[in-house]
Amino acid sequence: MNKVIIGVESTAHTFSFGLVTLCGIPRKSHSALYRPEEGGIHPREAADHHSELSSQLIDKLMKTEKIDRSQIEAIAYSQGPGLGPCLRIGANVSRALAEHWQVPLIGVNHCVAHIEIGRNQTGCKDPVLLYVSGGNTQVIARAGDRYQVLGETLDIGIGNMLDKFARTQGLAFPGGPKIEKLAKEWHELNPAADVEEIPLPYSVQGMDLNFSGLLNAALQRINEGHELGAVCWSLQEHAFSACIEVAERALAHTGKRELLLGGGVACNERIREMTQVMCGQRGSIGVWPEKQYCIDNGTMIAELGRRMLESNSITKYNDSLVNPSLRTDHTLVEWD
Repeated sequence: MNKVIIGVESTAHTFSFGLVTLCGIPRKSHSALYRPEEGGIHPREAADHHSELSSQLIDKLMKTEKIDRSQIEAIAYSQGPGLGPCLRIGANVSRALAEHWQVPLIGVNHCVAHIEIGRNQTGCKDPVLLYVSGGNTQVIARAGDRYQVLGETLDIGIGNMLDKFARTQGLAFPGGPKIEKLAKEWHELNPAADVEEIPLPYSVQGMDLNFSGLLNAALQRINEGHELGAVCWSLQEHAFSACIEVAERALAHTGKRELLLGGGVACNERIREMTQVMCGQRGSIGVWPEKQYCIDNGTMIAELGRRMLESNSITKYNDSLVNPSLRTDHTLVEWD
């Protein structure tokens, strides 16, 4: 194998090591998912999970991909945003590896990494990103030397909303895929269904969104006796329609012709279908990477690390502290 960049992802429940070659060819990530016994993610428990598995995962990556230390050009890691305890484990492991292998350390912006792996995988050049994940919901587009946030959630991320609803219904974490399955099965039995039959609020403010009111209303529909599958379907229809509306507005505002989906919720087939319909109507294209690159993964961190290494953007150890509140537009974009 050629020279490679190793990426370490640890923003939340996923701890992952991945790599790309210097010419941008990605390899499968090796990941472990922290699954809480009950409730949502417990940051310190997730951090303990990551710490315990760090040696196992890096050893697996090295052996499976048949690489040795002489091939490693740099170590990239998620510097933020994310859960502080989880980010610190990834940063500590990355610093130790960089020191041990005597290679550069590169702290990357997790949100920007979703954009760059999407560009790598789909071939899109200058997209609007509809970033839909557990902790984030943003519409992003490049303007000059920054990725600007044109709109975002004003309360909770769409994935967080779906997980919270699933948890109230006894569905195990992560809840999004289970909601998707229930919604699809119900709609196949009720193809003529109308969202007005299970009304939920639709909250779009310019290019910003809200999801907590949608969550509370969905729980109320359950309490009123509506079937779980029906509420799952209506919940998806309302949440995804709001996201697509905001994305369409961003396309119109920027004049861009490509819409890229990123984040774990981008694995959902229904939001992909809505994307294709909207983009087809506008004469734009809608694209997304394989599901393994939509969810959090070490390979996307490695890909952004590769782009930053090309522009000689190296992180000094004194500047390597994590930033749980790191914004998408805080990162200077010095690559094409």
